[in-house]
Amino acid sequence: MELSARLNRLSPSETLAMSQKSSELKAQGIDIINMSVGEPDFNTPDHIKEAAKKAIDENYSRYSPVAGYPSLRNAIVEKLKKENGLEYTAAQISCANGAKQSVCNTIMTLVNAGDEVIIPAPYWVSYPEMVKLADGTPVSVYAGIEQDFKITPAQLEAAITPKTKLLILCSPSNPTGSVYNRKELADLAAVLAKHPNVYIIADEIYEHINYIGKHESIAQFPEIRDRVIIVNGVSKAYAMTGWRIGFIAGPEWIVKAVNKLQGQYTSGPCSVSQKAAEAAYTGTQAPVEEMRQAFQRRRDLIVKLAKEIPGIEVNVPEGAFYLFPKCSSYFGKTDGNRVINNAAELAMYLLEVGHVACVGGAAFGAPECIRMSYATSDENIIEAIRRIKEALAKLH
Repeated sequence: MELSARLNRLSPSETLAMSQKSSELKAQGIDIINMSVGEPDFNTPDHIKEAAKKAIDENYSRYSPVAGYPSLRNAIVEKLKKENGLEYTAAQISCANGAKQSVCNTIMTLVNAGDEVIIPAPYWVSYPEMVKLADGTPVSVYAGIEQDFKITPAQLEAAITPKTKLLILCSPSNPTGSVYNRKELADLAAVLAKHPNVYIIADEIYEHINYIGKHESIAQFPEIRDRVIIVNGVSKAYAMTGWRIGFIAGPEWIVKAVNKLQGQYTSGPCSVSQKAAEAAYTGTQAPVEEMRQAFQRRRDLIVKLAKEIPGIEVNVPEGAFYLFPKCSSYFGKTDGNRVINNAAELAMYLLEVGHVACVGGAAFGAPECIRMSYATSDENIIEAIRRIKEALAKLH
């Protein structure tokens, strides 16, 4: 019963573990408010569902090309041109089973044993694990709440070594909701321009959940454009998490390599989901804006309420649907039964005592924080923060 060293290097996903634990408590009849999962609580818009039904009736039930149907890739090309001002061809697009596979495909395609991959922290839990899977070395660069969780050009410059192969930049960010503006991206691009051997994965899956206006892509800067691989998909913007469609847009030689890799282990993504994604990109964008407005209202609500909790530090996230408060002032405190030593223990305490599921920040490279998803109703947010405040008040 010996597992591979590759698997033993991986940590289990803490976000999925907390979600599982909260489901178990729910099954016992306990009223849990789950703020642990990064998933819109809206339903997929009707016109997208109709396109999927039509695809079934039209027998889109066979293998698609590995990179996805040409019609979907052309729809993505149009989206990138219209929304982002970026010129790509269908040959520079490869679709996968969610943006998660798109990120992993790219890492597996570019990273060799010993290559370093710079990952700004706080980061999404899976980035360092994917790098380990490729035998690479994750190098985290930490930006705390005092700098809005965004790394500076000087920090990036200091982290680059002759072994650096890749930078993974997520904006808007999971877990912090921070968004890099055009000037900040231009300054990072200026550093990267000096290092022609460093590639950039731009994870833009939260692009449309943005509260500061236009989304900015680091792919817009011509001096590094041929080294940027954009990752995006339909999960967050169109409430299509379970449909599993993501894509990369990048240099054709990288896309060809990704297709070669994907051709050996999953082939093309679900045929029906592709037709649904095509409708998402080519149809009305009104539901996207409606959901964005709802998320912004919830952001304002949770920030206001969380700022009223003594001992936690909150910034104002500019995108995505996460709050990432600093809560280290509670470490070392006790309710008489248990001592809270770290964020994971605090998250477990909030689950078992407050009946609210959050995720400890250590898994995101920020051990002093916890992540709460506000992709839930206003009523749930109000009740969850009330419970958290009450549970924390018992610690002394």
